[in-house]
Amino acid sequence: MRTRPLLGLAALVATGVLLAGCAQRGGGEPAASEAGEISWPEKPVTLLVAFDPGGSSDIGARLLADALEEELDATVVVENKPGAGGQVGYTALADAEPDGYTFGLTTIPGVIVSALDESRGATYTPESFAPTALQVTDPTAIAVAPDSPYETLQDLIDAAEENPDSITASTTGIGSQDHFGLLLLNEAAGVDIRPVHFADGAAQATTAFLGGNVDVLVGNVGDVKQLADNGSARVLAILNEERSPFLPDVPTAAEDGYDVELGSARGYAFPADTPDEIVTKLSDAIGAVMADEEFISSMEDLGLQPTYLDSEEYSAFWTERTDTLAELVDLIREEG
Repeated sequence: MRTRPLLGLAALVATGVLLAGCAQRGGGEPAASEAGEISWPEKPVTLLVAFDPGGSSDIGARLLADALEEELDATVVVENKPGAGGQVGYTALADAEPDGYTFGLTTIPGVIVSALDESRGATYTPESFAPTALQVTDPTAIAVAPDSPYETLQDLIDAAEENPDSITASTTGIGSQDHFGLLLLNEAAGVDIRPVHFADGAAQATTAFLGGNVDVLVGNVGDVKQLADNGSARVLAILNEERSPFLPDVPTAAEDGYDVELGSARGYAFPADTPDEIVTKLSDAIGAVMADEEFISSMEDLGLQPTYLDSEEYSAFWTERTDTLAELVDLIREEG
């Protein structure tokens, strides 16, 4: 049986037993058949992705959407709504009718931090969503160009010390997991590698990196693995407790003496007040898809680490992360 590990979001956020939390769910009754089974879905379902096409978040969501079409015997239409580090898409999800026909990809910490940081002006809160299932945990990686003079993470840190504020690094937006990763690495190493924010997602950040517009790519393992495989990037470190099975030769930051751990948790949610029966049915369908070894193999081939949580477990995860991420919002304001 496949285990379901949880990765820490940062060194300041301890990974541990999921706290019991109330699911942000509840609402009207869905249509039911004579046999007592709910008839949802009876028409196409829209899956909102708050980032540009082509990044690992989008690719993982599209892979799941294809599998769900067969599992639910329904059409699942992926709609990209990038902008403002995911905030445009999350706003659309929160504002959607809670009738079960719109759900969305939700990336933690981004969806929570954008709601907690008052300077972002979000019109939603963490309670605006009905967490449905977790699909992926994806550690943060630090990469440079293959011809970069930096052979190791320590080389990069030493250069940043010698030339303050001269090295730039990509992020996928203010408050994104890679933004936090960069800030925490800066803090641990006592340097100032400057963030350059690409708020429409990993595809935009990667394009800028490949074009030489930033010195360092801070991204998920799922984003950098292909670049490493085809020789377009040299990965210096993984911000995780253990080495990634997808990049086993790359050391963790802790191995170089920097105790920084941070990753992205990607799952799915409906708008709040979506009927519990629909939330549970989609959660179970995602669970069935992720019990399929062929689907898991497809995820792993893309560098995506399968991590399934059902709706109750994912809701508890949201509650715990909301409490802990509230403590990190000030870090964005002070150092972002």
